Amino acid sequence: MSGSSHVLRDRNGAAYLGAVVVSGFGTSAMMLVAGIWVMTLTKSTSLAALVTFLVWAPTLVGPVIGAVVDKVRQRRLVLIVSNLVMAVLLLSLLLVRSADQVWLLFVVMFLYGISFVASDAAETAILPSAIPDNLLADVNGLRMSASEGMKLVAPLAGAGLFSLLGGSAVAALDAATFVLAAYLCALIRPRPGLPVTTGAESDHTEGWLRGLVESTRLLWHHAALRRLVLVGSVTMFVAGVGGATVFAIVDQGLHRAPALVGVLAAVQGGGAVVGGLLAGPLMKRLSARLFVAMAVVLFAVGVLMRATPSLSPVVVASFLGGLSLPWVLVVVATSVQRDIPSAYLGRVAATVHMLTFAPNALGQALGAGLLVFVGYRMILLVAGAIALLAVLGCLWRFPVDRKQAGEEAGRADEQVPARPTAESVDAP
Repeated sequence: MSGSSHVLRDRNGAAYLGAVVVSGFGTSAMMLVAGIWVMTLTKSTSLAALVTFLVWAPTLVGPVIGAVVDKVRQRRLVLIVSNLVMAVLLLSLLLVRSADQVWLLFVVMFLYGISFVASDAAETAILPSAIPDNLLADVNGLRMSASEGMKLVAPLAGAGLFSLLGGSAVAALDAATFVLAAYLCALIRPRPGLPVTTGAESDHTEGWLRGLVESTRLLWHHAALRRLVLVGSVTMFVAGVGGATVFAIVDQGLHRAPALVGVLAAVQGGGAVVGGLLAGPLMKRLSARLFVAMAVVLFAVGVLMRATPSLSPVVVASFLGGLSLPWVLVVVATSVQRDIPSAYLGRVAATVHMLTFAPNALGQALGAGLLVFVGYRMILLVAGAIALLAVLGCLWRFPVDRKQAGEEAGRADEQVPARPTAESVDAP
Protein backbone atom coordinates (compact mmCIF):
# COMPACT_ATOMS: atom_id res chain seq x y z
CA MET A 1 0.00 0.00 0.00
CA SER A 2 1.38 3.45 -0.92
CA GLY A 3 2.13 6.18 1.63
CA SER A 4 -0.78 8.22 0.28
CA SER A 5 -3.18 5.34 0.88
CA HIS A 6 -1.88 4.92 4.42
CA VAL A 7 -2.42 8.63 5.08
CA LEU A 8 -5.99 8.57 3.78
CA ARG A 9 -6.76 5.50 5.91
CA ASP A 10 -5.44 7.30 8.99
CA ARG A 11 -8.20 9.22 10.80
CA ASN A 12 -6.02 12.18 11.67
CA GLY A 13 -4.41 12.29 8.25
CA ALA A 14 -7.73 12.19 6.43
CA ALA A 15 -9.28 14.86 8.68
CA TYR A 16 -6.28 17.14 8.31
CA LEU A 17 -6.08 16.82 4.53
CA GLY A 18 -9.82 17.33 4.30
CA ALA A 19 -9.42 20.60 6.19
CA VAL A 20 -6.59 21.60 3.83
CA VAL A 21 -8.72 20.94 0.75
CA VAL A 22 -11.81 22.72 2.08
CA SER A 23 -10.06 25.79 3.45
CA GLY A 24 -7.70 25.87 0.46
CA PHE A 25 -10.61 26.11 -1.93
CA GLY A 26 -12.19 29.02 -0.08
CA THR A 27 -8.89 30.77 0.45
CA SER A 28 -7.74 30.51 -3.16
CA ALA A 29 -11.07 31.89 -4.35
CA MET A 30 -11.07 34.74 -1.84
CA MET A 31 -7.44 35.72 -2.47
CA LEU A 32 -8.21 36.40 -6.12
CA VAL A 33 -11.63 37.94 -5.61
CA ALA A 34 -10.46 40.34 -2.89
CA GLY A 35 -8.21 42.13 -5.36
CA ILE A 36 -10.89 42.12 -8.06
CA TRP A 37 -13.41 43.43 -5.53
CA VAL A 38 -11.18 46.33 -4.51
CA MET A 39 -10.39 47.11 -8.15
CA THR A 40 -14.09 47.12 -9.04
CA LEU A 41 -15.00 49.49 -6.22
CA THR A 42 -12.04 51.89 -6.35
CA LYS A 43 -10.75 51.60 -9.95
CA SER A 44 -7.25 51.61 -8.41
CA THR A 45 -4.66 48.99 -9.37
CA SER A 46 -2.39 50.03 -6.49
CA LEU A 47 -5.13 49.47 -3.91
CA ALA A 48 -5.91 46.11 -5.50
CA ALA A 49 -2.24 45.15 -5.20
CA LEU A 50 -2.29 46.25 -1.55
CA VAL A 51 -4.56 43.31 -0.76
CA THR A 52 -1.82 40.78 -1.52
CA PHE A 53 0.70 42.75 0.52
CA LEU A 54 -1.61 42.85 3.53
CA VAL A 55 -2.11 39.09 3.40
CA TRP A 56 1.62 38.34 3.32
CA ALA A 57 2.82 41.13 5.65
CA PRO A 58 2.25 39.13 8.89
CA THR A 59 4.83 36.61 7.67
CA LEU A 60 7.49 39.16 8.62
CA VAL A 61 6.50 38.84 12.28
CA GLY A 62 5.98 35.09 12.02
CA PRO A 63 8.30 34.20 14.94
CA VAL A 64 6.28 36.41 17.27
CA ILE A 65 2.99 34.84 16.16
CA GLY A 66 4.55 31.39 16.45
CA ALA A 67 5.66 32.15 20.00
CA VAL A 68 2.07 33.03 20.89
CA VAL A 69 0.93 29.71 19.39
CA ASP A 70 3.48 27.88 21.54
CA LYS A 71 1.97 29.44 24.66
CA VAL A 72 -1.34 27.71 23.92
CA ARG A 73 -1.35 24.39 25.71
CA GLN A 74 -3.75 22.72 23.26
CA ARG A 75 -2.53 23.74 19.81
CA ARG A 76 -5.50 22.12 18.08
CA LEU A 77 -7.60 24.90 19.57
CA VAL A 78 -5.54 27.43 17.61
CA LEU A 79 -6.72 25.84 14.36
CA ILE A 80 -10.34 25.55 15.46
CA VAL A 81 -10.59 29.08 16.87
CA SER A 82 -8.69 30.74 14.01
CA ASN A 83 -10.98 29.08 11.47
CA LEU A 84 -14.14 30.12 13.32
CA VAL A 85 -12.90 33.68 13.87
CA MET A 86 -12.08 34.04 10.18
CA ALA A 87 -15.56 32.78 9.31
CA VAL A 88 -17.11 35.55 11.40
CA LEU A 89 -14.75 38.20 10.00
CA LEU A 90 -15.51 37.18 6.43
CA LEU A 91 -19.23 37.54 7.05
CA SER A 92 -18.55 41.17 7.99
CA LEU A 93 -17.59 41.73 4.35
CA LEU A 94 -21.28 41.40 3.50
CA LEU A 95 -21.44 45.06 4.60
CA VAL A 96 -19.05 46.22 1.87
CA ARG A 97 -21.04 48.06 -0.78
CA SER A 98 -18.92 51.05 -1.88
CA ALA A 99 -15.36 52.40 -2.10
CA ASP A 100 -15.80 54.07 1.29
CA GLN A 101 -16.09 50.64 2.91
CA VAL A 102 -13.01 49.09 1.26
CA TRP A 103 -11.05 49.66 4.48
CA LEU A 104 -13.02 46.75 5.96
CA LEU A 105 -11.70 44.48 3.22
CA PHE A 106 -8.14 45.59 4.01
CA VAL A 107 -8.59 44.88 7.72
CA VAL A 108 -10.06 41.43 7.11
CA MET A 109 -7.33 40.46 4.65
CA PHE A 110 -4.62 41.57 7.09
CA LEU A 111 -6.21 39.41 9.78
CA TYR A 112 -6.41 36.69 7.13
CA GLY A 113 -2.63 36.85 6.91
CA ILE A 114 -2.22 36.58 10.68
CA SER A 115 -4.51 33.56 10.60
CA PHE A 116 -2.32 31.97 7.91
CA VAL A 117 0.83 32.28 10.00
CA ALA A 118 -0.82 31.10 13.23
CA SER A 119 -2.46 28.12 11.50
CA ASP A 120 0.78 27.11 9.79
CA ALA A 121 2.64 27.19 13.10
CA ALA A 122 -0.10 25.22 14.85
CA GLU A 123 -0.25 22.62 12.07
CA THR A 124 3.50 22.07 12.23
CA ALA A 125 3.28 21.59 15.99
CA ILE A 126 0.28 19.25 15.82
CA LEU A 127 1.26 16.90 13.01
CA PRO A 128 4.19 15.11 14.71
CA SER A 129 1.90 14.08 17.57
CA ALA A 130 -1.07 13.23 15.37
CA ILE A 131 0.63 11.50 12.43
CA PRO A 132 3.07 8.55 12.58
CA ASP A 133 6.63 9.65 11.85
CA ASN A 134 6.90 7.46 8.75
CA LEU A 135 3.90 9.26 7.22
CA LEU A 136 4.95 12.86 7.93
CA ALA A 137 6.61 13.37 4.55
CA ASP A 138 3.58 11.86 2.77
CA VAL A 139 1.21 14.16 4.66
CA ASN A 140 3.31 17.23 3.89
CA GLY A 141 3.50 16.24 0.23
CA LEU A 142 -0.23 15.62 -0.03
CA ARG A 143 -0.89 18.92 1.70
CA MET A 144 1.18 20.65 -0.97
CA SER A 145 -0.66 18.82 -3.76
CA ALA A 146 -4.05 19.65 -2.24
CA SER A 147 -3.17 23.32 -1.83
CA GLU A 148 -1.83 23.64 -5.37
CA GLY A 149 -4.76 21.70 -6.79
CA MET A 150 -7.18 24.13 -5.18
CA LYS A 151 -5.22 27.04 -6.70
CA LEU A 152 -5.97 25.59 -10.13
CA VAL A 153 -9.74 25.36 -9.78
CA ALA A 154 -10.83 27.72 -6.98
CA PRO A 155 -9.81 31.06 -8.57
CA LEU A 156 -11.92 30.29 -11.63
CA ALA A 157 -14.88 29.34 -9.45
CA GLY A 158 -14.39 32.44 -7.32
CA ALA A 159 -14.16 34.75 -10.32
CA GLY A 160 -17.30 33.19 -11.82
CA LEU A 161 -19.24 33.54 -8.57
CA PHE A 162 -18.08 37.15 -8.26
CA SER A 163 -19.32 37.90 -11.77
CA LEU A 164 -22.72 36.38 -11.01
CA LEU A 165 -23.41 37.38 -7.42
CA GLY A 166 -20.66 39.77 -6.33
CA GLY A 167 -17.96 39.70 -3.67
CA SER A 168 -20.35 39.09 -0.79
CA ALA A 169 -21.20 35.66 -2.18
CA VAL A 170 -17.53 34.67 -2.34
CA ALA A 171 -16.97 35.92 1.21
CA ALA A 172 -19.93 33.84 2.41
CA LEU A 173 -18.57 30.78 0.60
CA ASP A 174 -15.14 31.24 2.18
CA ALA A 175 -16.75 31.63 5.60
CA ALA A 176 -18.56 28.32 5.13
CA THR A 177 -15.31 26.57 4.20
CA PHE A 178 -13.68 27.91 7.36
CA VAL A 179 -16.50 26.50 9.49
CA LEU A 180 -16.17 23.10 7.83
CA ALA A 181 -12.38 23.21 8.25
CA ALA A 182 -12.83 23.95 11.97
CA TYR A 183 -15.03 20.86 12.29
CA LEU A 184 -12.47 18.67 10.53
CA CYS A 185 -9.66 20.03 12.72
CA ALA A 186 -11.75 19.13 15.77
CA LEU A 187 -11.59 15.48 14.64
CA ILE A 188 -7.80 15.38 14.97
CA ARG A 189 -6.65 13.53 18.09
CA PRO A 190 -3.19 12.70 19.48
CA ARG A 191 -1.96 9.18 18.85
CA PRO A 192 -2.28 6.83 21.83
CA GLY A 193 0.77 5.85 23.83
CA LEU A 194 2.61 9.16 23.61
CA PRO A 195 4.27 10.64 26.71
CA VAL A 196 2.19 13.43 28.20
CA THR A 197 4.08 16.67 28.82
CA THR A 198 3.14 20.31 28.64
CA GLY A 199 3.95 22.01 25.38
CA ALA A 200 3.85 25.50 26.85
CA GLU A 201 5.64 24.60 30.07
CA SER A 202 8.93 26.17 29.07
CA ASP A 203 7.23 29.45 28.21
CA HIS A 204 5.79 29.83 31.71
CA THR A 205 9.12 29.19 33.42
CA GLU A 206 11.55 31.08 31.21
CA GLY A 207 9.48 33.95 29.85
CA TRP A 208 8.15 34.76 26.41
CA LEU A 209 11.13 36.75 25.07
CA ARG A 210 13.71 34.30 26.32
CA GLY A 211 11.73 31.46 24.76
CA LEU A 212 11.72 33.28 21.42
CA VAL A 213 15.48 33.79 21.57
CA GLU A 214 15.99 30.17 22.56
CA SER A 215 13.95 28.92 19.62
CA THR A 216 16.09 30.98 17.25
CA ARG A 217 19.23 29.60 18.85
CA LEU A 218 17.84 26.10 18.55
CA LEU A 219 17.33 26.52 14.82
CA TRP A 220 20.70 28.16 14.26
CA HIS A 221 22.66 25.47 16.09
CA HIS A 222 20.93 22.64 14.25
CA ALA A 223 23.50 22.45 11.44
CA ALA A 224 21.62 20.14 9.08
CA LEU A 225 18.31 21.96 9.41
CA ARG A 226 19.99 25.35 9.15
CA ARG A 227 21.56 24.35 5.86
CA LEU A 228 18.25 23.14 4.44
CA VAL A 229 16.52 26.37 5.47
CA LEU A 230 19.25 28.54 3.94
CA VAL A 231 19.13 26.62 0.67
CA GLY A 232 15.35 26.90 0.71
CA SER A 233 15.59 30.66 1.27
CA VAL A 234 17.96 31.10 -1.67
CA THR A 235 15.78 28.93 -3.90
CA MET A 236 12.63 30.86 -3.02
CA PHE A 237 14.48 34.13 -3.62
CA VAL A 238 15.48 32.94 -7.07
CA ALA A 239 11.89 31.82 -7.68
CA GLY A 240 10.74 35.34 -6.88
CA VAL A 241 13.27 36.91 -9.22
CA GLY A 242 12.32 34.50 -11.99
CA GLY A 243 8.62 34.96 -11.37
CA ALA A 244 8.94 38.70 -11.93
CA THR A 245 10.15 38.06 -15.49
CA VAL A 246 7.16 36.01 -16.65
CA PHE A 247 5.43 38.84 -18.52
CA ALA A 248 8.71 39.79 -20.19
CA ILE A 249 9.23 36.17 -21.22
CA VAL A 250 5.81 36.01 -22.83
CA ASP A 251 5.95 39.44 -24.46
CA GLN A 252 9.60 39.97 -25.41
CA GLY A 253 10.81 36.40 -25.67
CA LEU A 254 7.87 34.45 -27.06
CA HIS A 255 5.96 37.37 -28.64
CA ARG A 256 2.66 35.99 -27.39
CA ALA A 257 -0.43 37.54 -25.82
CA PRO A 258 -0.37 38.13 -22.04
CA ALA A 259 -3.04 35.43 -21.65
CA LEU A 260 -0.26 32.86 -22.07
CA VAL A 261 0.86 33.77 -18.54
CA GLY A 262 -2.27 32.05 -17.25
CA VAL A 263 -1.45 28.92 -19.22
CA LEU A 264 2.09 28.82 -17.85
CA ALA A 265 0.75 29.32 -14.32
CA ALA A 266 -1.61 26.37 -14.81
CA VAL A 267 1.26 24.19 -16.06
CA GLN A 268 3.32 25.20 -13.05
CA GLY A 269 0.40 24.40 -10.77
CA GLY A 270 0.07 20.98 -12.38
CA GLY A 271 3.76 20.38 -11.75
CA ALA A 272 3.28 21.34 -8.11
CA VAL A 273 0.46 18.82 -7.72
CA VAL A 274 2.66 16.06 -9.15
CA GLY A 275 5.59 17.22 -7.03
CA GLY A 276 3.55 17.04 -3.86
CA LEU A 277 2.37 13.51 -4.64
CA LEU A 278 5.94 12.33 -5.28
CA ALA A 279 7.54 14.15 -2.34
CA GLY A 280 6.70 11.59 0.34
CA PRO A 281 7.88 8.46 -1.52
CA LEU A 282 11.07 10.18 -2.70
CA MET A 283 11.93 11.48 0.76
CA LYS A 284 11.80 7.93 2.07
CA ARG A 285 14.40 6.87 -0.50
CA LEU A 286 16.78 9.84 -0.42
CA SER A 287 18.51 11.75 2.33
CA ALA A 288 17.08 15.21 2.98
CA ARG A 289 20.21 16.93 1.71
CA LEU A 290 20.39 14.90 -1.51
CA PHE A 291 16.67 15.29 -2.16
CA VAL A 292 16.85 19.07 -1.79
CA ALA A 293 19.95 19.22 -4.00
CA MET A 294 18.18 17.23 -6.71
CA ALA A 295 15.14 19.48 -6.47
CA VAL A 296 17.19 22.67 -6.75
CA VAL A 297 19.09 21.29 -9.77
CA LEU A 298 15.78 20.68 -11.56
CA PHE A 299 14.60 24.12 -10.51
CA ALA A 300 17.80 25.78 -11.79
CA VAL A 301 17.47 23.97 -15.13
CA GLY A 302 13.93 25.27 -15.39
CA VAL A 303 15.05 28.84 -14.69
CA LEU A 304 17.72 28.64 -17.39
CA MET A 305 15.30 27.08 -19.89
CA ARG A 306 13.00 30.09 -19.51
CA ALA A 307 15.66 32.20 -21.20
CA THR A 308 15.13 30.37 -24.49
CA PRO A 309 12.96 32.11 -27.15
CA SER A 310 10.88 28.99 -27.78
CA LEU A 311 7.50 28.04 -26.32
CA SER A 312 8.14 24.34 -25.68
CA PRO A 313 11.18 24.80 -23.39
CA VAL A 314 9.38 27.53 -21.48
CA VAL A 315 6.37 25.25 -20.90
CA VAL A 316 8.67 22.45 -19.71
CA ALA A 317 10.48 24.95 -17.50
CA SER A 318 7.19 25.98 -15.89
CA PHE A 319 6.40 22.35 -15.12
CA LEU A 320 9.89 21.78 -13.67
CA GLY A 321 9.51 24.83 -11.45
CA GLY A 322 6.19 23.60 -10.13
CA LEU A 323 7.55 20.07 -9.67
CA SER A 324 10.72 20.95 -7.79
CA LEU A 325 9.78 23.79 -5.43
CA PRO A 326 7.32 21.65 -3.39
CA TRP A 327 10.11 19.13 -2.80
CA VAL A 328 12.26 21.78 -1.15
CA LEU A 329 9.40 23.03 1.02
CA VAL A 330 8.24 19.54 2.00
CA VAL A 331 11.75 18.47 3.07
CA VAL A 332 12.21 21.61 5.16
CA ALA A 333 8.79 21.29 6.82
CA THR A 334 9.23 17.59 7.58
CA SER A 335 12.74 18.15 8.97
CA VAL A 336 11.41 20.84 11.31
CA GLN A 337 8.64 18.53 12.54
CA ARG A 338 11.05 15.67 13.18
CA ASP A 339 13.99 17.54 14.70
CA ILE A 340 12.58 20.42 16.76
CA PRO A 341 11.25 19.81 20.32
CA SER A 342 7.49 20.15 20.66
CA ALA A 343 7.54 23.17 22.98
CA TYR A 344 9.30 25.21 20.30
CA LEU A 345 7.71 23.85 17.15
CA GLY A 346 5.26 26.71 16.66
CA ARG A 347 7.73 29.57 16.74
CA VAL A 348 10.51 27.69 14.94
CA ALA A 349 8.04 26.74 12.19
CA ALA A 350 6.94 30.38 11.89
CA THR A 351 10.58 31.49 11.74
CA VAL A 352 11.31 28.97 9.01
CA HIS A 353 8.17 30.08 7.16
CA MET A 354 9.41 33.66 7.27
CA LEU A 355 12.92 32.71 6.15
CA THR A 356 11.60 30.75 3.17
CA PHE A 357 8.74 32.92 1.96
CA ALA A 358 9.95 36.46 2.69
CA PRO A 359 12.87 36.04 0.23
CA ASN A 360 10.34 35.19 -2.47
CA ALA A 361 8.65 38.57 -2.05
CA LEU A 362 12.03 40.32 -1.99
CA GLY A 363 13.04 38.45 -5.13
CA GLN A 364 9.91 39.55 -6.94
CA ALA A 365 10.57 43.18 -6.01
CA LEU A 366 14.21 42.94 -7.10
CA GLY A 367 13.33 41.19 -10.34
CA ALA A 368 10.75 43.83 -11.22
CA GLY A 369 13.30 46.57 -10.54
CA LEU A 370 16.06 44.91 -12.55
CA LEU A 371 13.81 44.60 -15.59
CA VAL A 372 14.01 48.37 -15.96
CA PHE A 373 17.77 48.20 -16.51
CA VAL A 374 18.59 44.65 -17.64
CA GLY A 375 17.10 42.22 -20.15
CA TYR A 376 15.10 39.36 -18.74
CA ARG A 377 17.46 36.74 -20.20
CA MET A 378 20.42 38.08 -18.24
CA ILE A 379 18.31 38.10 -15.08
CA LEU A 380 17.34 34.46 -15.62
CA LEU A 381 20.90 33.35 -16.37
CA VAL A 382 22.21 34.95 -13.19
CA ALA A 383 19.27 33.58 -11.19
CA GLY A 384 19.91 30.08 -12.52
CA ALA A 385 23.59 30.35 -11.61
CA ILE A 386 22.68 31.40 -8.06
CA ALA A 387 20.40 28.36 -7.75
CA LEU A 388 23.24 26.08 -8.87
CA LEU A 389 25.51 27.65 -6.26
CA ALA A 390 22.85 26.80 -3.68
CA VAL A 391 23.15 23.17 -4.79
CA LEU A 392 26.88 23.26 -4.04
CA GLY A 393 26.12 24.78 -0.65
CA CYS A 394 23.70 21.93 0.01
CA LEU A 395 26.10 19.15 -0.96
CA TRP A 396 29.43 20.57 0.19
CA ARG A 397 30.65 19.14 3.49
CA PHE A 398 31.78 22.11 5.55
CA PRO A 399 34.14 21.53 8.50
CA VAL A 400 31.90 21.17 11.55
CA ASP A 401 32.91 20.62 15.16
CA ARG A 402 30.73 17.58 15.79
CA LYS A 403 31.53 17.58 19.48
CA GLN A 404 30.29 21.15 19.87
CA ALA A 405 27.16 20.35 17.84
CA GLY A 406 26.46 17.41 20.12
CA GLU A 407 26.89 19.57 23.20
CA GLU A 408 24.45 22.12 21.76
CA ALA A 409 21.87 19.41 21.08
CA GLY A 410 22.35 18.05 24.58
CA ARG A 411 21.76 21.45 26.15
CA ALA A 412 18.64 21.92 24.02
CA ASP A 413 17.28 18.56 25.18
CA GLU A 414 17.78 19.59 28.80
CA GLN A 415 15.88 22.84 28.31
CA VAL A 416 12.83 21.61 26.39
CA PRO A 417 10.60 18.56 26.61
CA ALA A 418 10.99 15.89 23.98
CA ARG A 419 8.54 15.82 21.14
CA PRO A 420 6.08 14.68 20.10
CA THR A 421 3.71 15.00 23.07
CA ALA A 422 0.05 14.27 23.33
CA GLU A 423 -0.66 17.26 25.54
CA SER A 424 0.81 19.64 22.99
CA VAL A 425 -1.97 18.63 20.59
CA ASP A 426 -5.04 18.30 22.75
CA ALA A 427 -6.55 15.97 25.25
CA PRO A 428 -9.26 13.70 23.86
